[in-house]
Parts: sequence; structure tokens; C-alpha cells
Amino acid sequence: MLRNQEGQRVPDVAFRVRQDNEWKSVTTADLFAGKTVVVFSLPGAFTPTCSSTHLPRYNELAPAFFANGVDSILCVSVNDAFVMNEWARDQEADKVTLVPDGNGEFTAGMGMLVDKSDLGFGKRSWRYSMLVKDGVVTKMFIEPEKEGDPFEVSDADTMLKQINPRAKAPDQVAIFTREGCQYCTKAKALLADLGYDYAEIPLPHARRSRIVGAVTGQQTVPQVFINGQHIGGLEALERWSRKAA
Repeated sequence: MLRNQEGQRVPDVAFRVRQDNEWKSVTTADLFAGKTVVVFSLPGAFTPTCSSTHLPRYNELAPAFFANGVDSILCVSVNDAFVMNEWARDQEADKVTLVPDGNGEFTAGMGMLVDKSDLGFGKRSWRYSMLVKDGVVTKMFIEPEKEGDPFEVSDADTMLKQINPRAKAPDQVAIFTREGCQYCTKAKALLADLGYDYAEIPLPHARRSRIVGAVTGQQTVPQVFINGQHIGGLEALERWSRKAA
């Protein structure tokens, strides 16, 4: 049975990492001493839930965590440094530090090392998250022990609510664009001026009208979406920004 480690210190281990094509050791003290740290651990890099939801959402909510007193966010997995570095590049997870627990020492010390030999994984981490202050676990969310790969409580939103129930998540902003579109350039500049970290979806010329038409009912770009609301093109965004000011 997996045991909750609240009130206990995290294991004292050294992680072997690759930085600038050299091997280096990063200790538990380096990561936790004098800091408030959010940790989430998962079965493996490049696996479906880990790549589609678990890591991306922590990276997306990182600004909210930092605004509420968290110094760093760590993703721990029983993978080697090469795999974790490549996964970080693939995910563009620039706000989360990926920690390779290649030998499983940290995970074993947390009591979270499980046997996934039936999947060909060998020993891996159970999925969990925790809030650590100066090396001491103050809160831990452990996924229920049942078949498969449960993902119910170790998510980023649950952890953020634990830290501050009123914390505001970053706005979700996306914009359809095309190459050479001056209105798209102006819309992106306005979004940047408004402080939005937007996701740009550049569309190929041949299929632009069909894609934009199917999604928005319009035929032109840019088309802006904010928190699930379709704002519209540049003029609509300008009107919306004046009302929101």
C-alpha cells in the first residue's frame, strides 16, 4: 500500500543530469532547501496522459503557481537524463524542471516505486503530486490504487486550488493567422500589449477558408479566441480590448 509522506522530509539523493553536454549532479538540497516547491511524478516520459495533460497543464499554470509563492515546479520520472531532456524539448515545458530519477532512488525513498513489468516498464513511479516546503512534504495527492493509470487528484488544477482556492489561472488565448497578413501582425501585437501569452495557429493558404469557416463561421484571419470565447478579427479584438480596459 502506498503511504502518504506528509510531514516527512524528501529523500536525500543526487540526480544525474545532462547540462551543456556534460554530466552533473543535482542534489535534493539544491532543489528543495529554503524553497517552496511543487512536485508531480508520473510513470514515464512520452506516455499518453503524461504528455497530453499532466506535464502541459503544470507548465500552463506555472505563472499562477509562481504568483502564489511557489519557487519552482519539478516533474520527476524514472527515466534517464537523455530521455527527460528530449521530452522537455518536445513538450516546450520551459516553466517546469524535469528531474531524471534514472535509478528510482528518489521514487523508492518516497515509497512510490511500483512494478510495471506487465507493461514492459520495469520499476516506475506511481502518479502523485506534493507540495514541499524547505524539504518537508506539507501536502500530498496520491492517485488511487487501482488498475490502469488513474489520473484523478495529482493534476495541476487540484494542486493550485490547494495552495490558493482563489488563484486565477492564466487566460487561454489562441489566434488563427496566415503568413504575410498585416492584420494578423497587428492583432498579435495588441494581444502582447494586453499581456496575453497567446498560442498562434498559422493556417495554410489553400485550406484557410475551410478551417476558419468551419470553426468560426468567418472567412478571414485573424480570428481570436479568449477563454473559449470567439472574439473575432482585428476590429473585434480592438473593440473587446476597449471594453475590457
